[in-house]
Amino acid sequence: MATNGAINNLVVLYPSPGMGHLVSMIELGMLLIRHGFSVTIPIVDPPYNTGATAEFLFGVSAANPSLSFHKLPPVTPSPNNTSPHHEALTFDVLELSNPGLLSFLRLASPCALIIDFFCSCAMDVARELKIPCYLFFTSGVSVLATFFQMPVLHMSSSESFRELGCELLSIPGIPPLPADHMIVPMLDRDDKAYHDFLTMSERITDYDGIIINSFKSLEPSVVDAISGGKCVPPGRPTPPIYCIGPLIKSDEKHGGRECLLWLDKQPKSSVVFLCFGSIGRFSAKQIKEIAIGLEKCGQRFLWVIRTPPNPEKRFEILPEPDLDMLLPEGFLKRTSDRGFVVKSWAPQIDVLRHESVGGFVTHCGWNSVLEAVTAGVPMVAWPLYAEQWMNKVFLEEEMKLAVAVEGYDSELVAADEVERKIQWLMESDGGRELRERTVVAKEAACRAVAEDGESYNALVELVTVLKGR
Repeated sequence: MATNGAINNLVVLYPSPGMGHLVSMIELGMLLIRHGFSVTIPIVDPPYNTGATAEFLFGVSAANPSLSFHKLPPVTPSPNNTSPHHEALTFDVLELSNPGLLSFLRLASPCALIIDFFCSCAMDVARELKIPCYLFFTSGVSVLATFFQMPVLHMSSSESFRELGCELLSIPGIPPLPADHMIVPMLDRDDKAYHDFLTMSERITDYDGIIINSFKSLEPSVVDAISGGKCVPPGRPTPPIYCIGPLIKSDEKHGGRECLLWLDKQPKSSVVFLCFGSIGRFSAKQIKEIAIGLEKCGQRFLWVIRTPPNPEKRFEILPEPDLDMLLPEGFLKRTSDRGFVVKSWAPQIDVLRHESVGGFVTHCGWNSVLEAVTAGVPMVAWPLYAEQWMNKVFLEEEMKLAVAVEGYDSELVAADEVERKIQWLMESDGGRELRERTVVAKEAACRAVAEDGESYNALVELVTVLKGR
């Protein structure tokens, strides 16, 4: 299999069914195409709403003839999966998709299979076909170090991370991590999602290499710790590590013109952008608190609002938000001279790169973090789900590129706190220093991907290995 793959120079990239993971996997594919590979991406239907992908995939395919998509046969997750976390459904769907993936890879005969970390079950398929298997890690290096250590952490205590509360976890290369800031679906030891992640962690040393969407100078301590073999369990090998980021989605090609035209009319670095990911949602009560805080702070703002979550329709598409119902009476009129509210979606990369934007209130999803860093926009951290609480710790304490809202770990962040943090970011000396550090990080990101930069060289090393297979 490997010999035939080397002849056709095909690499198969296998993402998990989520827009955030798909986007960065496609960007990896673009890089590989520029280095002489052809790329195919098998697509699994998501078991929950991750945002519309059909139009996006069509546009990508049309613009890049060397990149193609292959839809795997649909599968149905077990009704016995009672985990409240969408990640558990993802693991189920991907495991059930192994037979379809096996059939596809037999025909494709790639030189390598590169998989998302949710897709660890696909390693069995790669091994059966004797195809080299690489992990593409779409979060930061600090989160990867935590997964390396997960088997050790599991054996060191019989309590759930939630029960351990603020007890600090010691993981080489990263600042002390409160136990209750672990990945949200791993907080409860008895949850199916916990065991899915644990299984994935136990296999993480078995890959032929690990490709990471980050760059060394953003997370130097933890890169050195992993490369030095300090993060893996005793007796286990550390796979080769390739930090090739930041990989950022190409500029938006559709939609969002109205908010961009509004930004054109605002002073430089004057607007705070509030956006919380493709599936991030707040309760109606929290939306009102944000609105009150924005009105009181007096700053210009661009705010993306999504319909509040419905516990009875956790994984379904929800309607557009009713702003009249969600916002305080008269809010839009009173703030019309300095605020702009967008329903559901905005072209985030274009917004962050706009010269009028001076701050970003974010859920700390890794794609959003990298987009803010490469745009040089300082962050207010408001983590919601997945590994975002961990990212908040690393951003605030290690990278020093964000300040967190108080109360993100409770049911409600008060309007006064929203007001306070936005004013701090936009007006204080501390906010100015944060902005200066972010500009330095932006410059480091540019150097990393430039020719002979650290990420560029890591990519060349990876390409050399793949072409030698």
